[in-house]
Amino acid sequence: MLLPMPTLRRFTVTPRLPASLERLRGIAHNLWWTWTPSARALFLRIDEGLFEATHANPIELLSRVPQSRLDELAVDDAYLAHLDSVASELERYMTHKSWFEKRFPKVVDATVAYFSMEYGLHESLPIYSGGLGVLAGDHLKTASDLGLPLVGVGLAYAEGYFRQVLESDGWQAERYPINDWSRLPVSAVLLPDGKRLVLDVEYPDRIVKAQVWRVQVGRIPLYLLDANLEENQAEDRSITGPLYGGDQEFRVRQEIMLGIGGVHALEAMGLKATICHMNEGHSAFLALERIRRTMEAKNVSFAVANEAAGAGHIFTTHTPVPAGNDAFSPALVTRYLEPYRRALGIDEAALLALGHETPELATSATPFSMPVFAMRNADHYNGVSALHGEVSRKMWKGLWPDLPEHQVPIRSVTNGVHTPSWISREMAGLFTRYLGPHWIESLGDRDFWARVHEIPDAELWEIHEARRYRLIQLCRKWLRASAEKRGGSPAELARAEEILDPRALTIGFARRFATYKRADLLFRDVERVKRLLGTTDRPVQLVFAGKAHPQDKGGKELIRTIVQATRSADLQGRVVFIEDYDMRIARALVAGVDVWLNNPRRPHEASGTSGMKAAANGALNLSILDGWWAEAYADHGRNVGWAIGQGEEYESDEGDVREAEMLHDLVEREVVPLFYDREPHSRLPRRWIQRMKHAIAKLVPDYNTGRMVREYAERFYVPSIEISGRLRKDELAGAKALVAWKDKVRAAWPAVEITDVALLSREELAVGEDVVVEAKVRLGKLASDDVAVELYHGPTNGGHTLPSGEVVRMKVARDLGEGFFVFEGRVPTIESGAYALAARVMPYNPAMSNPYETSLVRWA
Repeated sequence: MLLPMPTLRRFTVTPRLPASLERLRGIAHNLWWTWTPSARALFLRIDEGLFEATHANPIELLSRVPQSRLDELAVDDAYLAHLDSVASELERYMTHKSWFEKRFPKVVDATVAYFSMEYGLHESLPIYSGGLGVLAGDHLKTASDLGLPLVGVGLAYAEGYFRQVLESDGWQAERYPINDWSRLPVSAVLLPDGKRLVLDVEYPDRIVKAQVWRVQVGRIPLYLLDANLEENQAEDRSITGPLYGGDQEFRVRQEIMLGIGGVHALEAMGLKATICHMNEGHSAFLALERIRRTMEAKNVSFAVANEAAGAGHIFTTHTPVPAGNDAFSPALVTRYLEPYRRALGIDEAALLALGHETPELATSATPFSMPVFAMRNADHYNGVSALHGEVSRKMWKGLWPDLPEHQVPIRSVTNGVHTPSWISREMAGLFTRYLGPHWIESLGDRDFWARVHEIPDAELWEIHEARRYRLIQLCRKWLRASAEKRGGSPAELARAEEILDPRALTIGFARRFATYKRADLLFRDVERVKRLLGTTDRPVQLVFAGKAHPQDKGGKELIRTIVQATRSADLQGRVVFIEDYDMRIARALVAGVDVWLNNPRRPHEASGTSGMKAAANGALNLSILDGWWAEAYADHGRNVGWAIGQGEEYESDEGDVREAEMLHDLVEREVVPLFYDREPHSRLPRRWIQRMKHAIAKLVPDYNTGRMVREYAERFYVPSIEISGRLRKDELAGAKALVAWKDKVRAAWPAVEITDVALLSREELAVGEDVVVEAKVRLGKLASDDVAVELYHGPTNGGHTLPSGEVVRMKVARDLGEGFFVFEGRVPTIESGAYALAARVMPYNPAMSNPYETSLVRWA
């Protein structure tokens, strides 16, 4: 007989800190400590071994350290002085006048809500899987450093991503330990009466409850929604179970919780998001809830509410291939969004059209694209590197079919890294000694970073060799622990203690194991690898780490290939794979390797940031010209690393063979000789050290999140705040007027036509003479100031089209009556050659966020 489950009454027990140590609790709950060496040292002093054993989690450290140790520290004058110093440092950080306040003094009472499916803030808070989450974490940290009025929104995953376990044959298995929130740096959001805030999120046939956790990231609060509550059914609790788990239906349910639930959470806490930044399309459903709330609050139509809300939506895409983007079956979308569709007053066809490139072709059989939905409900969109911006414009050109590809209004903001979070403590100390204590405030100053060349070669090389030695020691420790868990033999455990050579050229490869990243590229020629790694006079070794998605069999096969290579008699001791990759392992790798290897299949890498972290530590990049490296190498060349190939893109596996050969050639003929080119007396690799300095001096100022977040603030956040404010002013008068204008334009557009284009100047001109052009345009019921008539011009490059061009705005020359106008424009000539031009007309209204908002273009 089954006994009934008893009703549980829950309570939490917190550490009893002596009064003199109470400030430790506040410091431990603010992740500012993770990028502040003095604060980290405060916890290391309590119990270094226990701190490392808890994945550097100060909350768990304080709950597990013996009370006697706390009592001892409570009367330790030196420790208390250290605590006073850190507490004062945190207070100054939280209250000083920030960059944002100085740069935008008129922007007040605005809130940027940043939505992301994952956040990689620190290994002690396992709610991330890889690059997208780590970027989001670095974004929040930098928003804090710069003082942006920003809040983060995400999900509190009970299981996180997964912990990687390698089976005896090298196949990846997964385990999902449950996060104990009482031992993590989070706090429950409470109502004024002291009870926990619990939200109601509507699903098709029931309400799902969610509580909210707060994570403090310096000045920035991050709010995480948690559906793992007893009030919910088991399947609903799992909504915030695993990160990136389950099928399409599971993902729809998760993304409703993130987007719609996230808006609920902000409103419930009294936070009015002025604008929302969608970090990928996972949170795009937030648009529906913001539109619904605007309709309800202001008693306006869907179109007006969408205009007002969309002006405050920013969408960042991170995926350079269509197959990598979320696309759901229309049946799932209509079923799960039914409660919201009814509230919005639109029919199913209109809902599905929002997620389709060509709305009139949207049917119950065509997938509903989340990036398309995000772009249809946002006014600003961007890729995450210059090359990714180009790829995105090509991929989503169907949304603006009449525009030249390079004018598709998807811009780019190249990613960066939060440098203080990723450089080693030794490198931070070196910067402080030679650049001064305020180097963190000067991350974007290129002249400042040129002073890196003043660091003595011997000193830079000494700390680099020490970091490589530490990495080797950590690899041995991690490999032994993995072998012990698998029940390894005494011989295997002994080998782990001697694996790798602390003096050898060390090449690192660590990232998500997706097939396009080609972790096995070097191993396409195994005999050549054996010769490369088998030499004793100029030894080379490889360190690999990374996880494959649990459902990615191809990625798992890559891991097995690498692991089996580590066990080959010819390679043993020279190739290692580190199990269970996380941010802790990542920091050790980017600080300790000499070369950072990245060989994706171009153009599948949107940006990549691991190479930026390695460069900040002085490692040299060896990479395919993809993502961020394409622009970094174009700017700085071999001074900062090496390029594999010249930016070729291959349609078949033939490219893998060619690029594997190029990779081997570079390592054998350039990388290895340069590393082992030592001065006879000092044994210093002077030319290598010069490249290390170049890498730091040239790449740190451009590829840090300080530059990145400032770009978002200046190019997207503040303009969106201003435009959104104008549209919402006076009970949405601006939004109402803009919708009425767009309706007028769309109704009149079929009659708009450029009836004639005439060159008033000669067809052959001397450089410096203007090409004078007249265009006769029929506008019908539109006024001349309702449109922009433009000349699109440029070189033909010997062909019959304009591969790219520039725009000149034409002016009204004559009103011919009955809706006809003559416009005149002048095209300057700067260089000789063959050129062409074309005339076009587009709707124009200064209230629009971008000139291509309507997607309407009429060419002559």
